Amino acid sequence: MPISSFYGMQTSLRGLLAQQRLLDTTGHNIANASTQGYSRQEATLAASAATPVQVSGSKAASGAFLGSGVDVQGFRRVRDQFMDAQYRGQNTNLNQYQARNGALGNVELALAEPGTNGINAKLSSFWNSWSTLSKTPDELSAKQSLVQNAAALTDSIQALRAQMVTAQQSAQGEYDQITGAGGNIANAATELAGLNKMIAGFITAGDPPNDLMDRRDQILDQLSGYGQISVDQQNNGTMNVSFVDGSTGTKYPIVSGSTVDWSGPPASDWSPGGKLGGLLSAGKTPGGTIDGYLATLDSFSQTLADTVNTTYGGSFFTTGTPAGATIQVDPALVASPGAVTGGSGGTGANDIALKVWQQHGSPSIDGVYQALVTKIGGDVQEADSMGTNAQVLTDSASDRRLSVSGVSMDEEMAHLVQFQRSYQASARAMSTMDDMLDVLINRTGRVGL
Repeated sequence: MPISSFYGMQTSLRGLLAQQRLLDTTGHNIANASTQGYSRQEATLAASAATPVQVSGSKAASGAFLGSGVDVQGFRRVRDQFMDAQYRGQNTNLNQYQARNGALGNVELALAEPGTNGINAKLSSFWNSWSTLSKTPDELSAKQSLVQNAAALTDSIQALRAQMVTAQQSAQGEYDQITGAGGNIANAATELAGLNKMIAGFITAGDPPNDLMDRRDQILDQLSGYGQISVDQQNNGTMNVSFVDGSTGTKYPIVSGSTVDWSGPPASDWSPGGKLGGLLSAGKTPGGTIDGYLATLDSFSQTLADTVNTTYGGSFFTTGTPAGATIQVDPALVASPGAVTGGSGGTGANDIALKVWQQHGSPSIDGVYQALVTKIGGDVQEADSMGTNAQVLTDSASDRRLSVSGVSMDEEMAHLVQFQRSYQASARAMSTMDDMLDVLINRTGRVGL
């Protein structure tokens, strides 16, 4: 079969168009080098699928075939799903420890320990006031000082408990805001379902929407911060996304393709991990870490009141429910500090004051509070340490992912030079072909030229 003289022009044109698309893709990468969540793209080339032309006069029995150049097959998004899964797993752990550390850190700040404003210092002043009273049991000033120090102690206990409750409610409130109607997860689910629908439409038409896929991956990264997620890729390009209970493996759907499934967290207890897990572990009622602190503080307050009242032989402290929020000096003694008695034997007796003072350092009072302070400090330190380790691992996973999907300016600049030279070569081939045709058309048959 004879080959048209214009055949090479079409081949050169294909080369020009292909190199132009390569340059366009490189420019797109450079423009988005600093865009968060952007994945590097590349144009994929292949020998033209057009039917090759058989060259006549070939020595081969069946003749030789001449190809027709190059075609752009598509624009590939450079992404590694395994590295995505690694990053999201580490991101889940990081957000869990950060959320837990933040909630418990507020409790630690409320303790004000060690320091002059903490309960430990107020408790020492309270015991010392009984020692002072035992030395001057009939002095009104000693009795007034005792009542004032006792009131300062109970005020500190109540204030600490109130701040613990505030930290607990803050953690629970943030959890409710994230998981509730119109919250972060609901909004992410709505956007994710919309992206799934658009992506499926483009893929069905044969046009992979790389930038939409990048946005979808950003939402998946965001969701992985809230909890452990499961992502099931569907044949039409959509994804089914669910939260996974780390304890039971139960899945709680977020989206199924273009359908939003999220209607809020389960009513029963669950372990989603991530920020939700951190907030729950610290702030849930009952069973949260702060709930345990409150129980210990209430027990400490009730034991303090019962022990002092029993030793005093009357009502020095009063308590209600919960003890930590209601403990106070008996209002009668606050109104009349002179009614405080230091002994049971009349003027100068100090046996009661001595007995109460001897309770200082008691394992059931001072020891319980000191153990509470130690536990809170230990829990915060553990969360901080685990968060630091998780940050290192998350950063490492992010770096590995970026090494594959991120834009390298050095690499893109090298591509610019490469594709530019290829474009120039294709243009030169077309110019040469044009010159040959000019000779063929305009000069063939003209003698003497």
